[in-house]
Amino acid sequence: MRNEQLLRILFIADIYGVPGRRATHKLLPSIIEQFNVDFVIANGENIAGGFGITKPLARKLISYGVNIITLGNHFWDREEIHNELDNIEYLLRPANYPETVPGKGYTVIELPEKGIQLGVINLQGRVFMPLIDCPFQKANSILHKIKNKTNVIFVDFHAEATSEKKAMGYFLDGRVSAVVGTHTHIQTADECILPNGTAYITDTGMTGPHNSVIGVKKEAVIEHFLNGVSVRFSTAQAGVRFEGVIVDIDTKSGKGYSIQRISIPVEIQNKNQKERK
Repeated sequence: MRNEQLLRILFIADIYGVPGRRATHKLLPSIIEQFNVDFVIANGENIAGGFGITKPLARKLISYGVNIITLGNHFWDREEIHNELDNIEYLLRPANYPETVPGKGYTVIELPEKGIQLGVINLQGRVFMPLIDCPFQKANSILHKIKNKTNVIFVDFHAEATSEKKAMGYFLDGRVSAVVGTHTHIQTADECILPNGTAYITDTGMTGPHNSVIGVKKEAVIEHFLNGVSVRFSTAQAGVRFEGVIVDIDTKSGKGYSIQRISIPVEIQNKNQKERK
């Protein structure tokens, strides 16, 4: 029996397009039951055809069992979401975009069944990424605001460079419960509890088609690299996997207790009718 002092969070790695959504819909209820999950966070910045998110698709993820959706550099790709970001409580965009950008980058949620509050923070890196505000300074600022409310804090750091992710892990070690990396869609095998008690992984992977180049049909990407010309990228369909991590957090100390990678093949039946992007 699991220690009731522990909070178990399932984090679903970047959900990519229709295949990723279908995998989430198919597997999430059974994973929640099998692993006795308390709370579900998912990165959804790629759910709309691989680029961006829409309000109807965000609602779909919530209906599947997701509690909070984090985003990344593609959060702004779909124009229809621009005026909705301030109105969707369960949607977080990276906190270190300028304050003039709609939406919010962190939240603190009541979990009455555990008798605690959970902080969730979304940050974006700057190495090989759009040059926005410093994620390290923004993390300090947010922690200053919420540390008096809770010490159970989960961070999705959406970043390209391994070095920047590792640096953020050590920067926040002992100050937050978990730092998980997203964006590169390749699951890393370095999950650990850092020296001061923060659960960490450099990249959680991708929930979507793995017979691809990070979700895109491989032929198009190869053509782009071979010839240096712009080609239309479209979502691959084969080799679908459900990926992410399960993190146990000690609710008294706020420290990470364990972190476990998951990578599960999913059989997805192609539908005849087109699913809305």
